[in-house]
Amino acid sequence: MQIDLVKHPGGLFSPASDSDLERLQRFKNGETYTAEIKLTRNPAHHRKAFAFFNFCFAHWVADRAGLEHMDEHSQFDRFRKDLTILAGFYEQTVRLNGEVRTEAQSLAFSNMDQEQFERCYSALINAAIKHVFAGTADPAILNRLQSFF
Repeated sequence: MQIDLVKHPGGLFSPASDSDLERLQRFKNGETYTAEIKLTRNPAHHRKAFAFFNFCFAHWVADRAGLEHMDEHSQFDRFRKDLTILAGFYEQTVRLNGEVRTEAQSLAFSNMDQEQFERCYSALINAAIKHVFAGTADPAILNRLQSFF
């Protein structure tokens, strides 16, 4: 399981998002756990990108019926990967049965340098405008969307 954490003074870590907080609830207090800590790329830019994903996801879910009974974390993860694919950052492979499988590129620092991440972020905004916010006329939503540029 991967959970994004933010380091605070005094050596304390806290979950970076509400969905990560929910996932941490399954761990018992007082138990010892082993974790591998990796520094993400420009943390401020990374947080902005995930705030953008969350904003887009919330807008997308608002237009869908029947998703309220599905696991939100899994739906968000699939949404994030699909938007990354629509932005053009994916790899395709051929399965044994001949089907072509499209997988989103990982946004992890070890898999994408800062320059490529910035190109990807710009492409994500364009893909969201085209596929998630098409036809949206609400000025509040459009102003919030513009704040991510």
